[in-house]
Amino acid sequence: MSATMPSRKIHHFKFEPMFNKLKQIKDLRSQANEMKNMLAQETVTGEAKGGKITIVMDGNQEIQSVNIDPELLSPDNKKNVEDGIREAVQSAVKEVQKIMVKKMQSGDISMPNFS
Repeated sequence: MSATMPSRKIHHFKFEPMFNKLKQIKDLRSQANEMKNMLAQETVTGEAKGGKITIVMDGNQEIQSVNIDPELLSPDNKKNVEDGIREAVQSAVKEVQKIMVKKMQSGDISMPNFS
């Protein structure tokens, strides 16, 4: 009586596609850091209430400074100041977005290819 062993298929796992994806992730992180550093050099100012409230923001949308005219600082003006801060931040964010669009159009910032 002869015993036969079942045949086993040996699967060869290909590491190349996985390594290519890891390289793409590394490249993407590198591009993101370059973009972050480039945008950090940009600054915009958002204004509200006729320039009595100003927000300075960098290209990464981090607020660098807030300036409120002392004339507005009274309990009676609380809602007015809050609205002004919101408006100034929105204005600054829009300016940052405009800078990003210009940089993308000029090729300074490129979108990654995930194919």
